[in-house]
Parts: sequence; structure tokens; C-alpha cells
Amino acid sequence: MPKERIVRINDILDQVNAYFREADLALIEKAYVFSAKVHHGQTRLSGEPYLNHPMSVARILADLRLDEYSIATGLLHDTVEDTYATTEEIDLLFGHEVATLVDGVTKISKISFESQLDQQAENFRKIILAMSKDIRVILIKLADRLHNMRTLIYLPLEKQRQLAQETLDIYAPLAGRLGIFLIKSELEDLCLSYLRNEAYAEINEKLVVTSAEREKYVSEVVRIIDEKLRQFGIGARVVGRPKHAYSIYNKMFLQNLDFSQIYDIIAFRVMVNSRRDCYEVLGSIHSIWTPVPGRFKDYISMPKANMYQSLHTTVIGPYGQRIEIQIRTEEMNRIAEQGIAAHWKYKEGRKIDQKDDQRFAWLNQLMEWQKELKDPREFLETVRIDLFPHEVYVFTPKGAVLEFPAGSTPVDFAYRIHSEIGHRCVGAKINGKLVPLKYLLKSGNVVEIVTLSNHHPSKDWLKFVKTSRAKTKIKQWIRSQERETSIGIGRDVCEREFSRHSLNFTKLLRTGEILKVVQREGIKDIDDFLEAVGRGEIKAKHVLNKLLPKEMQAERVQESRGIPLPRTADNKGPAGVRIRGIDDIMIRFGKCCSPLPGEKIIGYITRGRGMTVHAADCPYLGTVDAERKLEAEWDPSYQNNTPVSIEVLCVDQKGLLADITSSIASAEANIRNARVSTTSDRKAINVFEIEVTGLNHLNTVIRAIAKLRGVLNVSRIRF
Repeated sequence: MPKERIVRINDILDQVNAYFREADLALIEKAYVFSAKVHHGQTRLSGEPYLNHPMSVARILADLRLDEYSIATGLLHDTVEDTYATTEEIDLLFGHEVATLVDGVTKISKISFESQLDQQAENFRKIILAMSKDIRVILIKLADRLHNMRTLIYLPLEKQRQLAQETLDIYAPLAGRLGIFLIKSELEDLCLSYLRNEAYAEINEKLVVTSAEREKYVSEVVRIIDEKLRQFGIGARVVGRPKHAYSIYNKMFLQNLDFSQIYDIIAFRVMVNSRRDCYEVLGSIHSIWTPVPGRFKDYISMPKANMYQSLHTTVIGPYGQRIEIQIRTEEMNRIAEQGIAAHWKYKEGRKIDQKDDQRFAWLNQLMEWQKELKDPREFLETVRIDLFPHEVYVFTPKGAVLEFPAGSTPVDFAYRIHSEIGHRCVGAKINGKLVPLKYLLKSGNVVEIVTLSNHHPSKDWLKFVKTSRAKTKIKQWIRSQERETSIGIGRDVCEREFSRHSLNFTKLLRTGEILKVVQREGIKDIDDFLEAVGRGEIKAKHVLNKLLPKEMQAERVQESRGIPLPRTADNKGPAGVRIRGIDDIMIRFGKCCSPLPGEKIIGYITRGRGMTVHAADCPYLGTVDAERKLEAEWDPSYQNNTPVSIEVLCVDQKGLLADITSSIASAEANIRNARVSTTSDRKAINVFEIEVTGLNHLNTVIRAIAKLRGVLNVSRIRF
């Protein structure tokens, strides 16, 4: 481990003064004196004075060209946590702004990522909230983490691995999302050295072995580009350097390649004076070497969400080697290395502006999700998806550019525009042509969403949507529908349960007696209570017992804890289902899933109501008591027509409706009801209620319709 350079306060002051003449250098000097005083006598595990750490953090912040408040905070960031200093004292001596920054960094520093899922989600929320209040908090924390990673060797091995993994999972992606690639790349390489030391050593060794040959090659490529650009009168600065170790490791790991098989280890960068020059340089380079198809990206016209701008191209360079070339202005290069720190946005009120441009769109989305998502797993999934984006850029019909993770679909696009657009999405046009909802968006696509007012999200959409926003909104809609269903079931259960004891459930609701009981149990309102009963999370008898006279409560206590089957012996429901271990029981089919003969089914016992048969994959079954479920199967001799609904999306053309109904009839299915509507872009949504004998018969009908020219999609409507 090379010895760290000594950081002097005068060096920091000179550096800040060079890029920010108006900076209050006295504030920085005062912070240095205070930090030296309170940290006096403290040492790090390396044996060096503790003051070296805040000095190094301040130097990193100066390298990022941050303001004097940030530099002062870098010097003071550990004073409240590790010394006798208080936030109130910092506020009094250095002002509210510095005190707020120190407090924000201190709170993030106290976060432990070695925790249970709920706590980890809460930790993520704290980081996002801190970033939203003042983006400088996370910049200072990144500088703190970078210096800690540089000196990680002095910690025990287990602590080294834990901090390295935490850095790779959280802080390196955050640096990337903020566009600070100088910090991101160094953090990733440091993490690799502790987590995959052998691979890191192998890569570095081979980079050293090939360094002489590589330097010769770099010089030749730089010379060729320089000469060509001089011919065109373009002033440029050309540099070539190997990609950082973690980037090479990722390519070896993801593509299962050996070091010798990676041909674009060297990345060349051409810095010019203007945006126009960037495109002229691109043309010049393509006139020298053949570009590799599909390897050109224009991040100047369509910048990344973290403000990154550059032209990327891969060409077949000298000796047939592939080389990657990035072309950008000097200002774009500064932003690429310093990211959000290259902008003086933090000087304008210090707070993320909700009206800001796309720079902070991703952070605003995280803020929205951390408020909406209560399930820790969902929240963590949301954060991780958003911290590791591989973008595609598409256009709205009006020409606005939107960024999406690779693998996104028109449904993701629809939910990005508005939740209601997503809910009512029935189709999409890409570059004017109809495509399936599962279509994978590609950069440059012009996307137009087709909606229908009475259409609703499908649970199947969750299988192919990519963005966290789409997944969240779809799940919220499904939950709202399931809540309504559960409330209805809960009301039915309560009415039957109460009536068995000569109590009128509806009357007790009106008098407020039930509400008083459920609120004493910690339940907010009647709907929440009914939903919980409908889901099987609460038994109606818990409330019933508190309303019964004492003598009747005693009788209830002596009842069996098992779930008694209905006492009726005659099968009053539909035939055709066998319940293992039970010969005679009242049976009905769940309206939520309408199971068909041939589908796997499960029976669910409800007190006083017999058995309800559901399809095995019905979402409702995931919300009920496992002890109430019984294995069920169809009677092979069962012959009966069962109603089922299907939706047919098709082109609105003359005669097609007749062809569809004819296909249904040809498949020997009877149409009980039909509903047809058309859209403004000459499409039709047809909903048919038909009678089929089972799942195989339904599939036959669907296949017959799907063969028709002009039919875009046929699906069963279930939930």
C-alpha cells in the first residue's frame, strides 16, 4: 500500500481559491483549527494522527471543486460523532448551513447495512432523504468513504470485506448515478482488491506486463488522430489509458473471457472546444478506421440522467485491434469526471428543486417511491434497479426524450407518462406501427400509447415490465382491487358468523359497537377490519366474542380450535369436484378466478358457507389461512358448460367481428354475451363471455381466433 501524500491546509486553501475566488477561506481555516483541536491525541488504526482523515476528505472535496461550506464540513464531519463537539456548537461557531451538513453526514455515518431487511430499507430511505435535502451531504459522504477505502488495509479482514461489499453495493453505484466517475471507478477498483484479490492482482500484473507494448500502441493511435485533426484544423487534446481494473474484471466475468481475449482494454478520449467539433472529430475518425456496427452512441444529443455527455464509437484500429473512442468537450469531460459536483446547483438554495430539469428526475422518483412503498423488499428492489441503469432513449410523439432501463416495454413508457395512461394501456405504436405490449424498447423509438377508458392493468404485466414505477403502480392497482374483493368477503363472513348467534352485523355497524371493538384492537376503521377478515388475517370470532353476553362467550371458548366443516350433508352447489377426505359438502366456484375443468384447483373452507373452489394460481389463495385449504380435483366424468370471458384486441376492419364470432362457433363454443368498443386509431376491443367445457376447449377457441388476420391479441379475463 503506497504511503499517502501529506495534506496541508495551505494546499487546500490555494486550491479552493484557484477555482472559487469568492470563497470564504477564513471559514475553512477556522474549521481546520477546530478539527485539529477536538481530534488532538486521537489516532487511526494505521497509527497516524486522526486529523489526516478529515484533511484528506477536504482535499477530495476540493478536487471536486465544491464550495467552502462543503470543504469546512469535510474537515468537521467526524467531530460530532467522535469528539466532545455538539451540533449546537458547530451551529454557533460555523453557521447553520455547515451544522446542517455535518448533521446530515453524521446521520448517514451511523447507518449500519448489516441489518435485517426492514432496517436496511429504512437506511436507504435515510440516505435518499439526506440527498433530497442537500445533495452535498452525499458528496461529502462519498469523499469520506473514498478515503476510508484507501486506508482499509489497517482494519481486520472481515471488516475489510464487509465495508468493501457495502461500498460496492451502495456508494459506488450512487457515485455513478451522480455522474462522479472519478470516485466511482476508484471505489470499484478498491472494492475489487479486497473482495476478489486474486483477480485484481492478475489484472494489474497483466496490465504491467503489457504496459510497454500498450504505451507504444497508445502513442501511435494518438499520433494518427492528432495528424488527422490538424489537417481539418480542429484543435483537440487526445489521451489514451487502460480501462480501470473493475471494468476489465466485469467484462471477463460477464462474458467469460480471458484477459487476452479482451481487445478494447484501452479507451481513447478526444477533448475539443465545441459541440460542433465533436461531430467533426467523429467523422474524421470514421474516415481513418472502420466503425464497428452497433457500437456508436450519441450521449450529447441524448445525455444520460446523470448529465453525462459524450460521443462513443468503437473502430477497428491499427493492427486490426478494436479501440473505443470517446469524444467530448473539455466542459463535458469535467462533468463526466465530477458529475453533479461540476454544477453550482447547490449554491441556489441548497435544495433539490422539484421544478428542476431531468438532472434530478431519478432522485425525485426515489423520493416518491420511498413515501409510497411500505414493503421493504419492493423498496430495495426499486433502489437497486434505479442505481444500476443500462439506458435506452426513446421519444414521445411530441419529440421529448425519455430514458429507460434496457428491457423496458411500452407499458413502462405508459406509466412514465401518467399512472392512468398506464392503467388504460391496451396497445402501442412504435414508429407508427402496432407492436405487442411486451415489445422491448430500443433507442430512437418513437412511442405512442393506445388507451381504452374501461381497460385495467393485468397481473401478467408484472412478468415483463422493467421499471420500478410501472411495477409499483400495477401492484398498487391490483392491491386496491383485491382490497375491495377482500372487504366483500369479510362482510359476508361476518354477517354469517354474527347471524349464527342471533346478532345483526349490519345493525351493530350502524350503532358503532363494532367500530369501538376493532379500534381497541388497534384497527383503524371498519374497512380495514373487513379486509383483514376477508384475507384470513383476523377471525371474525375475535370481535364477535367481545360483543356476546358473557355466558355465550364461555361456550365459544370451549369450541374446538379446528375449523368445522359445514353441517349440511347435501351438496347444494355445482357438481364435478372431488375434495379429498370429504364425501358431502356444499360447493361453489370462486368468481375471482372462475376455474375451468382441466385446471389445477384448491378448495377453501369458509365457516357456515361450505367450500369455495379456486384455481390453484388464484392470488386470493395467497391471502388466506393455509389450514383452510384442501386438495381438490375435477371429476373426470364431469360434463358441463362453464362461462368464461375472453378479450380480443384487433384491427377495426370490416367483417372481422363476423370472422371472430364464426371462429368461436366453429370451435363449438356458445357466445352468451359480447361487448365491442373501438379506439381512435382504428383498433377494436372485443370482450366475449362464452361457454366452454374446460381448459382444453378454451385453448382451442383462443387458437382459432388468434389465427385470424387482423387479430393482435387474445387473452382470458380472470381477475
